[in-house]
Amino acid sequence: MIRAIFFSIFDVHEGPKVLHQVPANSIAPSPGSSQIPLFHFPPVSPYIIPRPEFCSKLITFCTPVHRVLCRPVCLQSLSYPRNAYTFSIALVLDASTPFASYATVTLKLASLLQTLEEQSRFLSRDVSAPNTGKIYALCEILLEDLNNYCESMIPIDDSNTLNIKLFPTYPPPPPLYPYQVPLSTVRLESLTDPNWDLTMLRVLPYIDGINSVKQISLLADADYKLVRKAIEHLLYYGCLLLLDIFSFGASYGPTAELASFVEDMEMQEECASYVALPSMNTNTKAPQSGPVSGFQLVELYLKIRQGQTIKNFYVENAKMMDKIDVRRFITFGVIKGFLYRVHRYAIATSQSSRRKREYKTKSKQKANVSIAVDVQGEDNDADSHLLELEKFLDGTHCFDEICTELMISEQQLMSRLKALSDVQIICR
Repeated sequence: MIRAIFFSIFDVHEGPKVLHQVPANSIAPSPGSSQIPLFHFPPVSPYIIPRPEFCSKLITFCTPVHRVLCRPVCLQSLSYPRNAYTFSIALVLDASTPFASYATVTLKLASLLQTLEEQSRFLSRDVSAPNTGKIYALCEILLEDLNNYCESMIPIDDSNTLNIKLFPTYPPPPPLYPYQVPLSTVRLESLTDPNWDLTMLRVLPYIDGINSVKQISLLADADYKLVRKAIEHLLYYGCLLLLDIFSFGASYGPTAELASFVEDMEMQEECASYVALPSMNTNTKAPQSGPVSGFQLVELYLKIRQGQTIKNFYVENAKMMDKIDVRRFITFGVIKGFLYRVHRYAIATSQSSRRKREYKTKSKQKANVSIAVDVQGEDNDADSHLLELEKFLDGTHCFDEICTELMISEQQLMSRLKALSDVQIICR
């Protein structure tokens, strides 16, 4: 929120001077005013009206409570007293307010006023008393519109109009990895436009909460880096959530947030409508959700325990799960925060490094020995697969990541790990 906007100039007799301020007396109180200003102007005036070499640059500084943004402008001309006219329009924010979007507004506003002054002496010819006239009205409308509507359109004259919009600033998106699964939180097809980026248009049909980022790039036949940038763009604007790859061999555990689900009837109803399998009505041919009670959902979530795979959980509760989509059931718990994924990691012991060195020595020996071509090819392929796998065996790469990077299934990964007897698997 903007606390104040003020317009200041360099007066040839008084020096830096606040000419207009909104709200009144917020920066330079008039004589006899009892209002306490946001900050004391004289100590900071060298930053508001600086030397010419610092003009035409964005300047931002903080007082103990507030942040000031301005872009001073110094115009050289023989028609001005002392051959120069220096002015600055500044925005005052709370010190803790993110100011990136306000910096853009400040730059655009200063640029417009500079153009108006160069074209028609709009600023220097204004002889209105302080806190009156067109410049004051401009500051007043700008403060009200940006605080209330985040945009403003102000006619300046017959040929100039000020159009300014405050674009929201979001935090940076979380790191995006190839094995993560994006899930849309809005109807992306309703937002699309034919003029959108081509990669974005190719990616959207495959964002379904099932395909990982790497799979999306392959299905869309698009470069992975471009696909990643497109998905990061959607993440930045809150259109996506990131999930783990769903598999029946995965394990999940409950969090303390499960207690809120047990007590929240509305969340239970939301869950029931989300996880219920559609049943086909023979008359209307329209999918209709089967009855799933909140008590049933609570009981099922309470049965989830760490170390139990989804496959075993489903087999044990097959009767209760007959009308529930198990993938959506797990996804809902992860989204709401009362389920978390238990990942598996592989860690190689010190023997693995020795095995790696032995493989390199063995490969050199094979190169000097004449053997059957097909047998040598099979041996080299098997050994190269193991060598390729070993870089992931430091305990920092989960199974989802390894399978995605090597383009293999979890079953194939386990068979390769069994070939390395010196590997331990941990869950966390």
